[in-house]
Amino acid sequence: MKILDWYILKRYLGTFLLMLFLFIPIGITINLAEKIGKILENEVPLIEVVIYYINFTIYFTNLLFPLFLFLSVIWFTSKLANNTEIIAFLSSGVSFWRFLRPYLIGAAIVTMGALVLSMYLAPQASKGFNEFKFKYLKRGAEVQETNDVYRQINDNEYIYASNFQPVDQSARNFTIEHFDGNELKFKISASRLQYQDTSNTYKLVNVNKRIIGAEGDEIYHQRTLDTILPFEFDELTPVSYIAETLNYFELNKFIEQESRRGSGNMNRYLVVAYKRWSLPVSAFILTVIAVAVSSMKRRGGMGVNLALGITLAFIFIFFDKVFGTIAEQSTFSPLIAVWFPNFVFGILAVYLLFNAKR
Repeated sequence: MKILDWYILKRYLGTFLLMLFLFIPIGITINLAEKIGKILENEVPLIEVVIYYINFTIYFTNLLFPLFLFLSVIWFTSKLANNTEIIAFLSSGVSFWRFLRPYLIGAAIVTMGALVLSMYLAPQASKGFNEFKFKYLKRGAEVQETNDVYRQINDNEYIYASNFQPVDQSARNFTIEHFDGNELKFKISASRLQYQDTSNTYKLVNVNKRIIGAEGDEIYHQRTLDTILPFEFDELTPVSYIAETLNYFELNKFIEQESRRGSGNMNRYLVVAYKRWSLPVSAFILTVIAVAVSSMKRRGGMGVNLALGITLAFIFIFFDKVFGTIAEQSTFSPLIAVWFPNFVFGILAVYLLFNAKR
């Protein structure tokens, strides 16, 4: 690697890290100012607050690193352009593609770090961040599906309940159906289901059991029934942010399991899974756009480049958030929703790059 590569690469990584270290304390300060009332009201232990803000830092670094990277590349590349250093590089016979190489090397380094962060570190931080938020800051907020829950719990059995109560592990209007292929074999209904921790069993109240027979159905009624059922209560209605808290392998296994169960939140889980890959890839696209936008010396100086860069960055975030939300709350394809911003900005990157080269 030559002097030019080291010179740009050190500025690339150094400015990016500096941007993170500058914005993280600002983010913590703003969040603390907003939440301090509830923290004091709920008498949260200091150690939990410290751990929360460590998780907060990791969580939002993973979420916003494309924005920080984009702005940092525009910042130091604009300085190179204003100091006429880029003109000197290109005048010495270095092609624009050769000038771009250390940027791409830097993007590759950041992408590898972002992948490790996204796949393993951020999920653990997200778990602590969300648990603290719903324990102390959003008490009483509904974070689990509780109404009209329908699940396929294995290859042969389906359950339904009109109302789940995760706090006391109970359900109302509970039904379990057992199939052999496409043929219903028996059905058990109860007005109430209660999980009993001491015996790891379920108590059913006002039970009706119907056995389907070739020559007629048999119907039984019991006031109460203590039995073992083939599912874990906590797994039936996972918290809404569960996908964010699972590492790459756990998330794939969870999505496969929820797909078999017919979960109504599949799009939400798939959006999280696809973003694990799309956000790191955006590091390359945004790097190319940032170089193309800021490599020319403009009459307005760095301010023009920064204004243009911030505008593009917020358009990217807008696309990412809007399409992600649409996919989570409709039948729109999560794959298209997550990768559409990268596709659009990838085309923009190619266009700007060829114009900058000329």
